Amino acid sequence: MNTADTKAHNLKIKALFGFVELIAMIGLFLFAPAGSFNFWQAWIYSIIFVGSSATITFYLWRTDPELLARRVNTGPAAEKEKAQKFIQSFNTILFIAFLIIPALDHRFGWSNVPLYIVILGDILVILGFFLFFLVLRENAFASAIIEVAADQKVISTGLYSIVRHPLYLSGLIMMLGTPLALGSWWDLLMFIPFTLGIILRLLDEEKFLSKNLPGYKEYCQKVRYRLIPFLW
Repeated sequence: MNTADTKAHNLKIKALFGFVELIAMIGLFLFAPAGSFNFWQAWIYSIIFVGSSATITFYLWRTDPELLARRVNTGPAAEKEKAQKFIQSFNTILFIAFLIIPALDHRFGWSNVPLYIVILGDILVILGFFLFFLVLRENAFASAIIEVAADQKVISTGLYSIVRHPLYLSGLIMMLGTPLALGSWWDLLMFIPFTLGIILRLLDEEKFLSKNLPGYKEYCQKVRYRLIPFLW
């Protein structure tokens, strides 16, 4: 097996392991606290989340393995900057809470969310994944950690011509839909600290990119809005 084949094999194993880890995490934190598998909102959400993740992973595997390698290298431990290690640890805890709270809500009957709201939540999750896909298709340097590749350039086309951080926008939309899709009003409270975590991450990222990525300062002057069009 040559070097290229070894890299491809290792990437395949890492992507597969990450996918299995995702399934285990969603299954554990949604169904164990719920105390039952009789949680139809969670089943639909899991199918959407896992199915969308698998589709995007397969697309990157076929079209851009280098970007897939950048995406599977994720999590607080993978971050190079100390501040980002802390921020991503905070965001990881919040993501877990996003799953546990609806499970407990379902178990103890705290919320009564209408069916059409649940469907709206699922649509928002799908929309978030679709925007996430568009960003990855546009930006081959969209790493899961804060870094600058040797040949990286500023991307100013597609969604990047509207906001400077469309990847985070897709995440916000996805996580806004999560409490609704899982039938929990109480889980919406988690959206506030999650948004704060995203803001802290992107502000720190902008400082890093302005210092280390040529042309990024000019891009920031050209594209005014960081996260939400016409607002901020």
